Order: sequence, then structure tokens, then C-alpha cells
Amino acid sequence: MIHESAVVDTDRIGERVRIDAFARVHGDVELGDDVVIHSHTVIGPGVVLGDGVEVHPGAYLGKEPKAPGTLQRPPVYERRLTVGANTQIGPNAIIYYDVEIGERSLIGDGASIREQSRIGNECKIGPNTTFNYNVHMSDGSQVSQLVHVAGNTFIGQRVFIAAGVSTANDNRFGRSAPSDAQRVGPRIENGSRIGPGAVLLPGVKVGPDAIVGAGAVVSRDVQPGTLVLGVPARFARKLQEGER
Repeated sequence: MIHESAVVDTDRIGERVRIDAFARVHGDVELGDDVVIHSHTVIGPGVVLGDGVEVHPGAYLGKEPKAPGTLQRPPVYERRLTVGANTQIGPNAIIYYDVEIGERSLIGDGASIREQSRIGNECKIGPNTTFNYNVHMSDGSQVSQLVHVAGNTFIGQRVFIAAGVSTANDNRFGRSAPSDAQRVGPRIENGSRIGPGAVLLPGVKVGPDAIVGAGAVVSRDVQPGTLVLGVPARFARKLQEGER
């Protein structure tokens, strides 16, 4: 069912698709079966939505990463975006081109995901959270609300990142223009947990099944299966088997 006020330029539409009032669906878009596109959404050319995907009001899928004169790095991207089956895209979320999102994932209200990012299956990204370019988030991980994930960050499987966490990838604070290879975000390994308000500095590695306490500032690697606390974050103790 396509509302009479919607503008739809594609004919690659599956069965039982619903497109609500004032939605804009460009050409070269592919919609699977049972897709729901709510009002005032924009679906750009080259977007592919799998079966059962729901896009809530005001979302923008397929935004070009353009900001002439303001970006330190020229954006590199392919004009494509794929969203896996039964994934939910929240109201006012913005997803740029060259992003892949797996199946049964949830992208929260007002979230922003930049180019070259890859999101796995059964992932959750909270409201008003930002993923900068080239973020890789593996299956089953959760990132809460108001989190900033810097470019070139890796998040493993079953990771939990609490609200208000910040990450960084540039020790120069934007004063110079290093190559992209020199901008390295944190690497957060499988099963690790990051407490509310923690800060992870460029290039640090959080080992598997480690815990970073609330408000900690991580300036060096965290060993697997350990708890770190404080500013700067320091080893507190080894985690017991039942705590991992």
C-alpha cells in the first residue's frame, strides 16, 4: 500500500509493502517483502532494504557524506546501503552511504552512522548515538544512548557499551591532518563491557571479557578478563569466572 502523497520512483517493491504519507523513495531502491516505510522518510538511490525492515518517521537512508572545507579527511564511499531483514530504523536516524547493517538489529531514534561502517546481526545502537566513519560492530553487541564512536573503531561480539561513553582516534586534537592510517580508534574485543561515561583514547585495546568502570579514562591497553577503574584507568583486579 502506497499513500497517494508518497513519491516513489522505484518498481523493485516486494509483497505487502507499506509506504506512508510524504515518504520519498528514489529510483534504484530495492524493498523486500513486508517492508514498512513511515511518513517523512527519505530513501536514497542504491538503498536495499531486506524483508520485514521498518523505517520510522523522519529517517534518512542514503545520505552523501559531503561537507566541503570542513572535513579533515576527504570522504571515501560507495553509493550503496544495505539493511538486513527484520531490522528497525528509529525516527530521525541518519544512515550514510556505504553502510551495511545486518539482520534483526535496532538503530535508535536520532542515531547517525557514517560511511564505511559495518553493523552485524542482532546489534542495538541507542538513541542519539553517533558512529563515525569505518566503524565495525560485530554480532550481538549493544551500544547505549548518547555514545560517540570514533572513526576506525572496532567493536567485537557481545560487547556492551553503556550510556555516555566517548571514544577518540586523533591524539592531535584536530590541529594537523595526519593520514587516515594514523587515526585509529579503540579496539574493543569480544565480551567486554564499558561502563557509563567512560572515555577510551586513540588506539587502546580492551581485551576480551574485560570491564571498564564508570567514568574511567582508558589511556593504555586493558588486559583480558580484568577490571580497570579510575582516571587514568588502572588495574583493579582479575575477574572471576562468573563475572565474565
